[in-house]
Amino acid sequence: MLDEAHIVEKVDRRFVGMASPTAPRIQAGGHPCQGLYWTPKGNPAPKVAVIATHYNVDFTEHYIAPYFAARGYGFLGWNTRFRGFEDLFLLEHALIDISVGMQWLRDHGVEKIVTLGNSGGGSLMGAYQAEALAPSLAADFSGSGVDRLAALPAADLYIALNAHQGRPEVLTNWMDGSVVDENDPTLTDESLNPFNPDNGPPYSDEFITRYRAAQRARNQRITDWAKAELERLNAAGIPDRLFPLFRVWGDLRFMDPAIDPSERKPQHCYRGHPEPANKSPSIGRANMLKTWLSMWSLETSKCQGGEQLAKFTMPALVVQSLGDAGVFPSDAHALHDAIGSADKGLEFVKGQHYFEDSVEERDTVADLMAGWIAERI
Repeated sequence: MLDEAHIVEKVDRRFVGMASPTAPRIQAGGHPCQGLYWTPKGNPAPKVAVIATHYNVDFTEHYIAPYFAARGYGFLGWNTRFRGFEDLFLLEHALIDISVGMQWLRDHGVEKIVTLGNSGGGSLMGAYQAEALAPSLAADFSGSGVDRLAALPAADLYIALNAHQGRPEVLTNWMDGSVVDENDPTLTDESLNPFNPDNGPPYSDEFITRYRAAQRARNQRITDWAKAELERLNAAGIPDRLFPLFRVWGDLRFMDPAIDPSERKPQHCYRGHPEPANKSPSIGRANMLKTWLSMWSLETSKCQGGEQLAKFTMPALVVQSLGDAGVFPSDAHALHDAIGSADKGLEFVKGQHYFEDSVEERDTVADLMAGWIAERI
């Protein structure tokens, strides 16, 4: 555990709980939207604030929050109704919930807002900002939140920090392309098995090409099945169903550091060695059919980074750590290339995914982002 007492003593924080236009407070008392607002000690109403949200992970106590607050900025670590409920995720409702946090900041004296897209939250915050700038989802949405979805309050700046390209992209890139049957996690096409030493590492260009194609084909097979199954269930009056997903620590880059070179550890992923990790539940481990189509499908999901980032017009910065075990240099370059803004930057820094080994590395990246913000407000 890092010793961050000298950082924490410089900040205050308060709990924020809010209802959403499409999700009221539950009878037990909990709010669907919750967060912690981190502020400089003695300054509860800074004029500039950062907001960060993830599809599923609780970001209220985000590691970078006190570092921003210690530098004079507010930081709202914000959760939608889907924190811990990834299997139920629907993009439109998540964006509406993020807008609640955005509006709360505006109502509490914040004049400039920075959306921070960290890790998997990169594409979610990107989708939010894109929808605020160029609304497209409200036309196919119905219910009490349609007006809010059509008029999301926009942020002024965007930062991607160790951000995956998009939810469909990261899952597909991590998928084990040798899976034969989604209902039986033991069945494997050995000619595509990334953990079969006959295949590598190192992996040949021919194997990499076949494997990447197999990963995309796997995503499409699940999408085709999900659409057909949803239609079948709906015809019987059943709105949706849950299904499992297995073996998603199969990115060849985990095993072979020569692919997309960086300073990361070889044969390593966020869960340790990729081979045993691949046999255990991970991201996307359970989904409703509508959630798969909304979040993970390459064909239907709006949670893909490129098409959303292309809509950007405000200043944007991509920051990537060189020791990251799951976001690679090519991902950072792809994000930067996709951003439509004229004012955009790309910076590489030392550290792992959450800079979990060093206060100094966290200070360095916080200084980088805080300095970039200061130059633009």
